[in-house]
Amino acid sequence: MSDEHLIERPLRPAQVWQGRFLDVRCDVARLPDGTEATREYIVHPGAVMIVPITDDGRLVMERQCRYPLQTVLLEFPAGKIDPGEPRWRCAQRELLEETGYRAREWACAALMHNAPAYSNELIEVWFARGLELGEQQLDAGEFLDVCLVDEAELERLAARGELTDAKTLVGLLWLQKWRAGLWDLAWQPAQDLASDRSSGT
Repeated sequence: MSDEHLIERPLRPAQVWQGRFLDVRCDVARLPDGTEATREYIVHPGAVMIVPITDDGRLVMERQCRYPLQTVLLEFPAGKIDPGEPRWRCAQRELLEETGYRAREWACAALMHNAPAYSNELIEVWFARGLELGEQQLDAGEFLDVCLVDEAELERLAARGELTDAKTLVGLLWLQKWRAGLWDLAWQPAQDLASDRSSGT
């Protein structure tokens, strides 16, 4: 089935603000019926999220303040992709920097669009296991607490509406489906990721 009757095409793209990594646009677009409208959105470099699983089945998570909300959220580790950085390498780097853990095995689960109404941000979801704890390597100005949470507690938080981070909810869904044998994960050793084209560029 063709989606041509739904496509909105850019006519006059315009950048209205450029930050350190966010690029704000306000385009004039042609709608499917031939009329024109403005479309405001954010261009994002992309990100990864990691679901790290300890040998006893618990999940490595972090609590950090999200400034726009002025509140602390419980989240899986995540971070933006640096220019030219392969997604698998970003996942390994962010896990180590934010939590201090390295993983012996990795699996790429899915791609998700975090906020498609106003951003082109694409988040790649990774799973990590065979964890070994080292030292955090937080960036300057980065403050977070690392904690271990079991799946049942995370599910209770979600059920009570206390787990509100969208990517973390997606990670929980994937975890539950995988543990139930309904969705597959293709695990591979960390050292093999660089030679596997399917793990992204």
